[in-house]
Amino acid sequence: MTSNKDLKIASLLAIVLFITGFTCYAAFPPPSPDEPVRLMFQNAAGKVLFTHTVHSYDYDISCLDCHHNIEDDDIYNCSECHEAEGDDYVPGRTDALHQQCIGCHQDMGAGPVDCNSCHAM
Repeated sequence: MTSNKDLKIASLLAIVLFITGFTCYAAFPPPSPDEPVRLMFQNAAGKVLFTHTVHSYDYDISCLDCHHNIEDDDIYNCSECHEAEGDDYVPGRTDALHQQCIGCHQDMGAGPVDCNSCHAM
């Protein structure tokens, strides 16, 4: 049989190990990736989950294919140029994303092209 003293020592050891493990987990988080892994776009039609690593690595798409800029080779966020409402020169953010994403999916023969496949959440 186990003595009361042995149970106290085992319980104390379990508590110490739990606190040590939790402290190490909180103090040493894994490093953040240099590039985003997944992006969640919130919009009126439903959330769209975009997996950045699949598009950039698995399909070998250059950053500038999506983050294009006519004037230079710098990489920009879509909302830096494409506002909510477009004009005669620059399409609105929604139109630009739809043209870019659906157009590429159709050209590559891969990826969803219907609304409910992307706006699923």
